[in-house]
Parts: sequence; structure tokens; C-alpha cells
Amino acid sequence: MQRAMRLLERVAEHEYGAPAKQLARETRLALPTAYHLLRTLVHEGYLRREKGLFFLGEAAERLSSREAQQKRRSTVVDALARWRDAIGVPVYYAMYRDGEIEVMCVSDTPGNPAVEEWADFRETAHAHAIGQCLLSQLDEEARRDHLDRYPVRPVTPYTVRDGNALMKRLESMRRMAPVVERQEYALGTVCAAIPITVGTTAATMAISLPLQQADRLLPAAQRLQDEVGRLLGSLAISISI
Repeated sequence: MQRAMRLLERVAEHEYGAPAKQLARETRLALPTAYHLLRTLVHEGYLRREKGLFFLGEAAERLSSREAQQKRRSTVVDALARWRDAIGVPVYYAMYRDGEIEVMCVSDTPGNPAVEEWADFRETAHAHAIGQCLLSQLDEEARRDHLDRYPVRPVTPYTVRDGNALMKRLESMRRMAPVVERQEYALGTVCAAIPITVGTTAATMAISLPLQQADRLLPAAQRLQDEVGRLLGSLAISISI
């Protein structure tokens, strides 16, 4: 296995392919051993052979893609945990993908637990800060399409009353301002979400706090926004997490 991995790594370094003899020399493998491993890797789809040269195959490229995706996810998870500890709040990462609200990652602690998803987040975008923030980044047609599929309905006594009221609220939101929601999704909880737009994809980072700590909400949201702004370029927040 280790010898096969060494061959794969060497092939990956040769954009225009490499012959077996060169790969054997670079990996310090006996030529018959290298030939055997290269044939096996070609058979399994990890390599392809063209005119005596070896290139990475589709299986290796898929593996590389999955590894890159896992690395991006790990980067985001680590960032959320760092912000959670620094600000002292649960931190959420969500995005709008294929017409649905998707909470991709949540970082909390026993002392600062996340909001329990007691009503499906996808169906109640109108009632929580995450959903309102994501909907605010869509155009009017996409918003109406979402609300046609998931109509506004009461979740708590504080939930926005109807679709027209929600559309007016979304239209009045300032582009990069935090979206604040107070007990609209869960009684005793206040939330804030900050918009993150990369290309045409809508995403958000959000926080939640108990109602009795409501005075901390906006300062905490502003700090999160500052932290995200500093790292967004290097993180390239994994829109395809």
C-alpha cells in the first residue's frame, strides 16, 4: 500500500505524465515491482496509461476531491470552534443550496448549547435568523418560490405574521447588517445571523443566546462579523462544504 501511494504521489507531480522506468527510479522500487503496481493502479482506475506514460486516473482525482472537501470542512469546523470559544456563544454555519436551507455545521458547548431544532429548519426559514438572513440574499423570485413551498406559519407568538410582512422585512434589511430574531423560532432565545455571499451562493454565520442575555447579541454578532471578515479570504468559507 505504501509503495502504491508513493507511485501515486510521484505521478501527481508529473503534469505531462511519466514512464514506468522514471517512476521506479524516483520511488526507488525495482522495475518489475513498479510495473506490477502501476498495472494494478491502472486496473483500479487510479492511474491511466497513454503512449507509455502514466497519469492520474479518475479514481485518484475523485479521492483528491474528497480529501480537499474534508480539509475545507475541517477548516470551517476549526474556525467555528475558535469563534465559539472567543465570543462565548454557539456558532452556526448555514447556506442556501438547491432551494433549501441547510445548516452545515454547529459549534456549541454544554455551557452554551445550540438551539434545539424542534421545528424543521428547512420549513421555518421565516422564523429564524439563519433563514431570514439567507432569504434576504435571494432575489424576489427565489424568495417567493421558497415561500410558496414553505408558507409562513406561526412557530411562536412572536413569529412574523404572514408572507407579505416577511417580504417587506426582507426588502428593508441592509445588505451586510446582522439579521436579528427575538423568540420567533424558540421561546427564551434570541439569534443573530450575518450574511456571507460568495459568488452567487448565499451563506451565513449565526449565533444564539438566552433571552436574558439579549444585550450581548448585537456586540457578539458584530465581533463574529469582524472575525469572519478577517478570515473569509483565506478560509474561502467552504461554500461546497
